[in-house]
Formats: sequence, structure tokens, C-alpha cells
Amino acid sequence: MADFFSQRGNTLVGFILGLVVGLTVALGVAIYVTKVPIPFLNKGLTRNAEQDAAEEKKNKDWDPNAPLYGKTPAPGNAAEPAKPTKPAEPVAPTTPATPASSDPLGDLAISKSQQADAFYYFVQVGAFRASEEAESQRAKLALGGFDPAITQREQDGKIIYRVRVGPYDSKSQAEQIQAQLKSNKFESALIRVQR
Repeated sequence: MADFFSQRGNTLVGFILGLVVGLTVALGVAIYVTKVPIPFLNKGLTRNAEQDAAEEKKNKDWDPNAPLYGKTPAPGNAAEPAKPTKPAEPVAPTTPATPASSDPLGDLAISKSQQADAFYYFVQVGAFRASEEAESQRAKLALGGFDPAITQREQDGKIIYRVRVGPYDSKSQAEQIQAQLKSNKFESALIRVQR
């Protein structure tokens, strides 16, 4: 029984000694960290009015895009003296100029939508309740040289797995694929989706 208490006492003394040593090391690290100068922080750096004026003068005509101009300087560069030019004679325009649009991206989108069909087309080769059946159909199509995808849709609270080939930008492309599928004995349906 005496052995038990002496062993217990040594454990307690070892624990307390470890705690004291750990706290001492932590205190030493904390003191070292607070006394060491912090990198990238200029303590006590003061600027006088002359330095501020010199920097302002240097940055007055600075062009941040100067490296982007290449060998030809930017138009209106203050470093290059202005050259006198004689006024050009007015030239009659050959075609009427169209006014610049305030929304060029919107105009591009409208022109693209007028040129292209407003729909994407898919060829659906099956809709299944079990993902295994859809995966089997996808594998059969892949062996036939097609690139099908499986999409999920909830219908009446149940998940439906659709096997589709596409999307295609035109109905004629989708119809060609549908004809190829029919020649390979796959039943399919043409699906139209709004862009």
C-alpha cells in the first residue's frame, strides 16, 4: 500500500513539474514574439512634407497603363509634347453611320437569338424509375457510338431517370441523331428545351 501512494505522489509531482515547465516555455515564447520586430511593419517611420511633395510630383503624370501601350505612347500622354496638326477636310460618309448602342451585349444576344433557334434539342431514349435501368440503357447507347447522359427529374414525388443524347442547336441535327437511333433499333423522342 505504501508503494501505491509513493507512486501516486511521483505522478502528481511529475504532472505539476510538466505544467510549470510548459507554462515557462509558453511565457518565454510570448516574450520573444512581442519583442521581435514584425516584418513588413515599419514602426516609427515618419514622412516629412518634402517626401510627400516629391512623391506627389512623381505620381502626377504617371500612367499605370503605360506598359500596355507597347512602343507607341498613349494618346494624350503628358510626357509627349502636342504636335500641331492642320484641320482635316471633311469627307462625306459613304454609308450612313448607325448610332452606337448603349447595350452592345444585349444587341449581340438579340441578333444571335434571331439567327439561331430559340430552343435546344435533345433526343430522349428512355425514362426509368430505377437508376440501374437508366445506366443499362446508357451503356447500350455508348456501345452503339452515342454519347448519352442521365438526368434526374422529380415527377409526382418520384425520381425519374432520363437517358438523353444532346443538346443540339438545331432541330435538324436532333432529327438526324433520332434517325440513327431508330436504325440501331432504339425508340426515341425529340425533346425541345427553351434556351
